[in-house]
Amino acid sequence: MPNKEQANEFKTLYRKIYRFLRNDWDRGKAGVLKGIGRKAWQSSPEKQGKQLLCDLKTAVTAIEELGLGQSTVCAVLLFHVVSKGDYPAEKIKSDFGGDVEVILNGLSKIEQISDKRAAVGSENYVKLLLSMAEDIRVVFILIARHLVLMRDAKNRPDAERLSLSVESAYLYAPLAHRLGLYSIKSELEDLSLKYTDRETYDYIAHKLNETKRSRDKYIEEFIAPIKKRLDNTGLKYDIKGRTKSIHSIHNKLKKQKVDFESIYDLFAIRVILDSPADLEKSQCWQVYSIITDMYQPNPKRLKDWLSIPKSNGYESLHITVMGPSSHWVEVQIRTRRMDEIAERGFAAHWKYKGVKSESALDEWLSSLRESLDNKDIDLKEKLGDFKLDLYDEEIFVFTPKGDLHKLPKGSTILDFAFAIHSKLGATCVSGKVNGKNVPIKHELKSGDQVEINTSSHQSPKQDWLGFAVTSKARTKIRQLLKEEAGKQVDIAKETLERRMKNRKIEMDDPLLMQLIKKLKYKTVTDFYVDIASGKTDVNWVIDRYVELGSKESDTRELHPIASADSFVMNTAAQEVSSSDELIIDQNLTGVDYKLAKCCNPIFGDDIFGFVSSQGIKIHRVSCPNAQDLFTRFGYRIIKARWHGKTSGSSYAIVLRVIGNDHINIVANLMSIISKEDGVQMRSISIDSNDGLFQGNITVMLANTNMLEQLIKKLKAVKGVKSVGRLN
Repeated sequence: MPNKEQANEFKTLYRKIYRFLRNDWDRGKAGVLKGIGRKAWQSSPEKQGKQLLCDLKTAVTAIEELGLGQSTVCAVLLFHVVSKGDYPAEKIKSDFGGDVEVILNGLSKIEQISDKRAAVGSENYVKLLLSMAEDIRVVFILIARHLVLMRDAKNRPDAERLSLSVESAYLYAPLAHRLGLYSIKSELEDLSLKYTDRETYDYIAHKLNETKRSRDKYIEEFIAPIKKRLDNTGLKYDIKGRTKSIHSIHNKLKKQKVDFESIYDLFAIRVILDSPADLEKSQCWQVYSIITDMYQPNPKRLKDWLSIPKSNGYESLHITVMGPSSHWVEVQIRTRRMDEIAERGFAAHWKYKGVKSESALDEWLSSLRESLDNKDIDLKEKLGDFKLDLYDEEIFVFTPKGDLHKLPKGSTILDFAFAIHSKLGATCVSGKVNGKNVPIKHELKSGDQVEINTSSHQSPKQDWLGFAVTSKARTKIRQLLKEEAGKQVDIAKETLERRMKNRKIEMDDPLLMQLIKKLKYKTVTDFYVDIASGKTDVNWVIDRYVELGSKESDTRELHPIASADSFVMNTAAQEVSSSDELIIDQNLTGVDYKLAKCCNPIFGDDIFGFVSSQGIKIHRVSCPNAQDLFTRFGYRIIKARWHGKTSGSSYAIVLRVIGNDHINIVANLMSIISKEDGVQMRSISIDSNDGLFQGNITVMLANTNMLEQLIKKLKAVKGVKSVGRLN
């Protein structure tokens, strides 16, 4: 049975949910659900008790942080009860309504996809995304559940935390961002950084805490004159300073390559107005006018999402002004309605009538389903298109008639043409931007007026995929190219068969396949397309075919190339021996890998594998590039772990040492290193300035235990201020 602490948590969560359900539901309906929950809790062994608690937390998150309705919350609570057979599925519609039944069906499809968490880059993962795309409420539930798992991950094993963090960075944080759930997106990013690079996370958190008093004082100084002016207008408002997320500050430190103290925009000022619907925009611009009268604005950093909201419904006015002490300060101006949409994204739209959000959301989901469900696109391209669809940095452009179209940043004339109509895209030859002729690959900017030039002789080309950005354009181009390739293949096949018949040569399919492999074609289609285009001469192919046929019995006969799948299966079957130093994925050994130079992992570090074009690279989980790899290439991340208690190998490590420039301090450091068993010094470089020295010392050692001992001893040397591992 669950313990006392779990029981108390269950009661607290359960009361919140029951009160919420009773707001709109009658006592009988809510009572049935209450009885189901009590029965499930009382009969649950410990493991099922944890699952039930996770469901309750997910339901409360859906209520309090996403603002979802009774049907969605009910589906969360019923899912595991129904899937275990404790409540008949056929009674769901009559007892709780059709909406609950639809959501449960969506969740059931996802649950049937096995091992979805372990294989971010698998076909099952694409099925997961496709199932999510069928009903937006299922997406909200999965985001809420993942947030609960991330919050509770501090007590989970390292490998599980890494897996959850990669999913957060690659899928759930961008997905939350696309749906306008900015606070959830920030929390997932912060937790991901915390679990994968605790040192960096703690450093920024400590610095934020250390500078809180001076930051609060500055915010108060900045806000005071604004409040005085706003109070005189009679506007109803709240104004506050909001510290930016640790993850976003980490990105600034990396991007700007500066110290923490050099970053001034650690916070944003937010003005939230209580405005009637018909005065929302005018009152926001009124506040803008007041603030820019007092503080000098930066015109290049004005972001007007009032006139043209983002595709996820985000509305706000962002300005950057020069505050006291010549520091740039970001100010966000919005209404109470806009603020709730900014926090809860699409989930908040249903609360406000007349807000046209469903059409944009439906269009996005439809485009996503079309791309993911396309059998002609390989897995890597599908995942790439999905990532493109998640990033909502947008531009807005106009047709000659003045119709507005929103496109991802980086979109070209070709993307715009396909956004209007597939036929227009397929026959596009060039465009006119603001009256000037431009090529098909011309990149568009916000505010451009665009006209498309077409030709009936034009058809999609392979190189179009190199500059088309939107998934709609890329999906349609691939589809049209495949249709054209199919026609070309039929023509080439007929030509090859006719020529062979003329030369009285019998076609043998297995022998032809051997030839195609020998000629290094990836697919049979590529082979025939080259014949159809004239790139490969058909008579030359027949000559090679005849030569290969005559050598069939020779010892140099071609052997079929083993597939990657069979290699993995064979390798996985090997037993892990005591000499195996590193294990890839589950139990793969004997796989070639390289240690990444950006972070120089050594035996004992928390690590992961990254599948690159040069093979598998092993990185530290705290690698400076790890977050970028998780976010952009989550499907290429694989598990890796060290095997055994220690390592027989030696690894190069660079230590950064800072201290007072005392006499003999360098000699003392070198003496300690020379006396350490198993540690060899490779190089040392020291710079001295104003009584301080900074140096890089490269040493060879076997594992993290030896490294920790060495750092501890070096820190104890008189005059040494800090010793740390570089990268």
